[in-house]
Amino acid sequence: MLFSSWGSAVQAPWPDVAEVSDHVGVRHLVVTRHALVRQVLADPVTYPPDNALDAVTPMPVTALRVLAGHRFRLPPTLANNSGASHPEIRAIVAAALRPERVAAQRPWLTALVRERVARLGARLDTGAPVDLYADLAADLPLLVLARLVELPDAPVGAVKEFARAALELFWAPLDTDRQLALAAEVGRFHRVLRDFAATGGGLAGELRAAGHSSDVVVGALFFLLVAGQETTSQFLTLLLHRLAGEPAVRAGLRTGEVAVADVVEEGLRLEPPIVTWRRVAEADSTLGGTAVPAGSSLVLWLGRAGRDPAVVETPDEFRPGQRGSRRHLSFGAGAHRCVGDVLARMEAAVVVAEAAPLLDGVTVVRPPWCPDNLTFRMPDAFVVRGTGS
Repeated sequence: MLFSSWGSAVQAPWPDVAEVSDHVGVRHLVVTRHALVRQVLADPVTYPPDNALDAVTPMPVTALRVLAGHRFRLPPTLANNSGASHPEIRAIVAAALRPERVAAQRPWLTALVRERVARLGARLDTGAPVDLYADLAADLPLLVLARLVELPDAPVGAVKEFARAALELFWAPLDTDRQLALAAEVGRFHRVLRDFAATGGGLAGELRAAGHSSDVVVGALFFLLVAGQETTSQFLTLLLHRLAGEPAVRAGLRTGEVAVADVVEEGLRLEPPIVTWRRVAEADSTLGGTAVPAGSSLVLWLGRAGRDPAVVETPDEFRPGQRGSRRHLSFGAGAHRCVGDVLARMEAAVVVAEAAPLLDGVTVVRPPWCPDNLTFRMPDAFVVRGTGS
């Protein structure tokens, strides 16, 4: 269950807190109920995020040496920072992603998506297969993020490969050979980030000007390139796949009876790209009547919390606008709530508004496949073909 928590297990009966062992025998307390997940997220003192970026598969010395050779370091910066520096770092990053700056990108993004949709629609009309992940969704969030925070001028393909490698290296069950290969890839790109952190403008320059070290600047850029764009491209793919199987929702979008924003929120609830997140117990506590000893690893099952019948009227149905739809925890909660939520929602709204019509009259040739991963779904493709072909 731990490494495919978006599958059938999400609908099976579970206690509020369950003890589960992972692939290397480490025990975790899986928190499933919405109220308890929110309680943990809102209490970073009792349940700090110090383990949020720890490798799920302990790295062997050989992989650690590879990372060390690239001077790879991930100090507490954003998601894993429970220290005094977190509020200031977060505020600087949030300023780069503030709502008015995000809104200013919408016309540009709409034009880009509209052009791609027209091209893909023409291909579908000829009977050719179309991969809506690779040809539409994969690079959109990265292109927008680059405009907002002045990211380094690296090839899009290289950044995407790095981000997916990082998600696999830190959150997937792996063998030693795979860890070594991923460590080399992540380490190489870390060098690029370190060089940019020393001289780059935009967000990097703002962090330097505030007196933060090169390691902190690199850590912020590292996390943005992983969480700030890769998860959104995953969500766009998962949401389009879901909409392909929801003709009534698409019809409602056409007539205006269904709001785009409601579709996005229901997608975040039922198809979140981040299905779990981790915390560690700082002290002995109790959750839902279950004793939580200090030092316990908590796996917060965000995907399951989004289907809590105590919160959502029809938990397993895709019903935009239903009671509880917007109470999902896909962006977390509390002091570490995702700073890019406005950006992700804007990007998803543009894609739904412009690309949903592509899904009328298509058949799914290859649905997204997601590899084993504790936290991220990482769909690899979504191929459709016109039904007239």
